[in-house]
Amino acid sequence: MATNHSPDEESTRLYHPYQNYELLPINAHHLYKLPTSPEYLFTEESLKKRRSWGENLTFYAGTAYLGGSVAGAAAGIISGVKSFEYGDTAKIKISRILNSSGHTGRSVGCRIGAVGLIYAGVESGVVAFADRDDVWTSVAAGLGTGAVFRAARGVRSAAVAGALGGVVAGGVVAGKQVLKRYAHI
Repeated sequence: MATNHSPDEESTRLYHPYQNYELLPINAHHLYKLPTSPEYLFTEESLKKRRSWGENLTFYAGTAYLGGSVAGAAAGIISGVKSFEYGDTAKIKISRILNSSGHTGRSVGCRIGAVGLIYAGVESGVVAFADRDDVWTSVAAGLGTGAVFRAARGVRSAAVAGALGGVVAGGVVAGKQVLKRYAHI
């Protein structure tokens, strides 16, 4: 039961496990003062305004997999509806839709999740190497991600995918900055 009691105590959250019990002679408000902001072991960590490489890895891979799975499931629903045959019962139609959306959602989700995983690793490497985090590190990470993702198909395919990845990453970062400036979200 966390409560804030006064404006001067906004930096801490008071925890009182015995709020409804007046059995203890000790005022529990003085015992449990818990911070509301993240606690860091070193002050250098608190000065950085970005996620750690592990948090980036989880965030990018997870959101890419989720987004790819949803988009793949939507495409699978469309292909499942297109595969209807004359005389199919409702049960068979539902089965076709579920099978198609599940298969397509999984495969697209895994592909895009792998791209998110590669992007997180390359971006963390670029930030650690350059010791800065700006638009150009994201563009370099997109370039490297596209090149690594299509490297098995040859040099030309890796170069095209790298250029496309750099353009997409730059566009996403620029769009994010435009939204921050004009949308006030």
